[in-house]
Amino acid sequence: MKILAFALLGGWLTLAAQQNLQKQIDTGHAAEALQQLDATPTAPHRDLLRGEALYALNRFPEADKALAATLAADPTDAAATELRGLTLYRLGRPAEAIPLLEKAHTWTPETKADPAYILALCYIDTLRFDDARRAFAEQYSFPPDSAAAHLLAARMLLRREYVNVAEAEGRKALAADPKLPGANMLLGEIALAHEHLDEALANFSAEAKLDPLNGNVYERMGDAESRKGDYNAAARSLQRAVLLAPNSTGPYILLGKVMLRRNDAVTAAGYLERAERMDNHNYMTHSLLGQAYRAMGRTADAQRETSISSQLQSDIAPHFDSGAAQAPGAIGKSSPGSNATAGNH
Repeated sequence: MKILAFALLGGWLTLAAQQNLQKQIDTGHAAEALQQLDATPTAPHRDLLRGEALYALNRFPEADKALAATLAADPTDAAATELRGLTLYRLGRPAEAIPLLEKAHTWTPETKADPAYILALCYIDTLRFDDARRAFAEQYSFPPDSAAAHLLAARMLLRREYVNVAEAEGRKALAADPKLPGANMLLGEIALAHEHLDEALANFSAEAKLDPLNGNVYERMGDAESRKGDYNAAARSLQRAVLLAPNSTGPYILLGKVMLRRNDAVTAAGYLERAERMDNHNYMTHSLLGQAYRAMGRTADAQRETSISSQLQSDIAPHFDSGAAQAPGAIGKSSPGSNATAGNH
């Protein structure tokens, strides 16, 4: 029989053995630690260590059982409380995770993720949006009803595609502090996604006055102007974006699109080739390059770029499982669609 790689004392895990197992889990050897734990008689901290190992291996149902056993023996175990809350969140059971994460709201040496952040996500998934704002605010030490707290909540809600609620939070942020950087930007993004172009431009212009060296503002402004067909204004805004954010591909791609609309295929190709060198995996870059090369009479290059674009689109196309369940928190969302550079506009 293979000798266990840690010491046993009277059938119990020694402190040194516990520390060795913890080190194994923390350094990416959870499977080895679990194998040793499974061959160990019942001992203090065994279930907690098993829960940690199983969590590290993404075996969440088993981790939950081990952590539940730990808490049944000691309901005050802070590490088990936090980790079981995280486990339940990963299992898509946010309502059950909330009371555990509410207890584990402070950092400890064993903290694996900010409990306030995960708690906020659980609140969102259970549609407790005000509680989510307060949890996000706690994470950043903001007053819960401050303009910054409302804007932070708006950003997180928008990321989770609760667009209407995010917009409401953004407007509360702006009402509380009309000079708060980022609030107009967020509202402009939402308006742009809804194709409310004049509203979006008004928001972006207001943001530019507050944060005139933010390249993202000019990129989105140029996007909105391009959608309106004002290609001269769009080119001017996007040139500003390029100067302020030279390592971002977005302005170059949009400039390529604008130049194609202005029938300047050569200049369009130059911008798009720059974007391609920065990121060769954006299908829109290749698609637009194909159009530019075709307009220049470079048929073989156009066919190559179009083929690459088609392949990249195929690679990222979602493959739906007809039996897949709806994700937690999907009810109540209102998504305006993507306003990414690769979108249709």
